Amino acid sequence: MHATARIRAREDGRGGTSLPVLESDGPLALRRTRGDQGEARVMLVGAMSGPLGGDRFAVEASVERGARLRLGSAAATIALPGQLKDEARYDVRIDVADGGELHWLPEPLISAKGSDLHVTTRVDLAPGARLVLREEQVLGRAGEEPGRLRSRLVVRVGGRVTLDQELACGPGAPGGWDGPAVLAGRRAVGQLVVVRPEFAERPVSARVLADSATLVPLAGPAALVTAVAKDGLRLRRVLDEALNFLA
Repeated sequence: MHATARIRAREDGRGGTSLPVLESDGPLALRRTRGDQGEARVMLVGAMSGPLGGDRFAVEASVERGARLRLGSAAATIALPGQLKDEARYDVRIDVADGGELHWLPEPLISAKGSDLHVTTRVDLAPGARLVLREEQVLGRAGEEPGRLRSRLVVRVGGRVTLDQELACGPGAPGGWDGPAVLAGRRAVGQLVVVRPEFAERPVSARVLADSATLVPLAGPAALVTAVAKDGLRLRRVLDEALNFLA
């Protein structure tokens, strides 16, 4: 199955944010919820199981000048094996104009045994844009070995690459992914990217935030928190604390 959901946020001239494009597709259903303080809020609701083997899903979000959008999901996304043995793909493409702001805060992605998923998130920000982006990946359900998961996150600010990183886990991944230099036996991994114009003049300081989480400044007005944890609940707690620290 191929499906693409599209969102466009625009400042409405009255201090709020309108959504001239809110386009669901197949299993990717978008629902606007109540926002506040000029912010539009949208939830991504999975109308079917997946992605399954061979599926091609995409979410495209565009935030125009002065608009504010908070985008989340109603439940975890579970990558499952399908009748086709091909890999599934899930692509997220984000563009934020100068003066725009986006919070991309989905629920975790769970890699179930036998699945094969490639996730790519690409973010293009104007120099004066703001971003809060959280990614959480859980390797296997309770008591289950993970499927194959490859994820790539690319963030550009003003056309320049601020972050470009890739992680591969599960069967067929390069050796050592579960070793002490990477996950060290933990089954949940996540990251938090915060981009704010003021970080260009006052960058954050690198530090350890928890036993298994670090905060580092990135090139440009950005900061990255990387964390691993025993499970998704502990991972969310660490990332929430990191976001409160950066607030």
